[in-house]
Amino acid sequence: MPHPTLIIGNKNYSSWSLRPWILLKHFQVPFEEKRVALFTETTDAELKPYNSDLKVPVLQDGNLLIWDSLAILEYISEQYLDNRGWPDDPAARATARSVSAEMHSSFPNVRGEFPMNCRKQFDNIQPSREAEREIRRIKALWRECREQFGSGGEWLFGDYTIADAMYAPIALRLAGYSLPLEGIERDYVESVLKQPAIIEWIAAGKAEVEIIEEDEI
Repeated sequence: MPHPTLIIGNKNYSSWSLRPWILLKHFQVPFEEKRVALFTETTDAELKPYNSDLKVPVLQDGNLLIWDSLAILEYISEQYLDNRGWPDDPAARATARSVSAEMHSSFPNVRGEFPMNCRKQFDNIQPSREAEREIRRIKALWRECREQFGSGGEWLFGDYTIADAMYAPIALRLAGYSLPLEGIERDYVESVLKQPAIIEWIAAGKAEVEIIEEDEI
């Protein structure tokens, strides 16, 4: 049976592409990868067949196309992980869904002020007041998840879940922009940075040659 194909953007910049990629890699689900360089003369033509409004990522599984990161993560969990993408405990599962949905719909100032860039380490960049508030909220969510549900392992809910995949790009941002971390959130970011699949992704991002100027700060 053919493996699914994940269509992604530049690994250096595409935080949304990272999310399903890291879940597939972490659970060792076999898949093919197609990278489409973003913001080039051929990007739109390359993405047009995937019915995603010219956005990445897209998962192609046979004749089925799934777009939007969270929808892809849900599909992977259901079809390839026997629903292990979410915690077994009902309370933990509901919380994991809530924090994942909040990541999906929120934190626009963090996204805008701190674009993901695996090639660079930034220093002395001051968040706006709005971004500071969002960062405090993210850290509070991480602490609550770890304190209530994370005793069984190093991830937000002990074992690795969709919530960890959703917040992986945020962890990379906090580390890459040298934003202050302590306690639980520092330990969590360290767990993300030492994850083998994250190390692989960052190395690939650093090897890319394309430059997206707006994400270079």
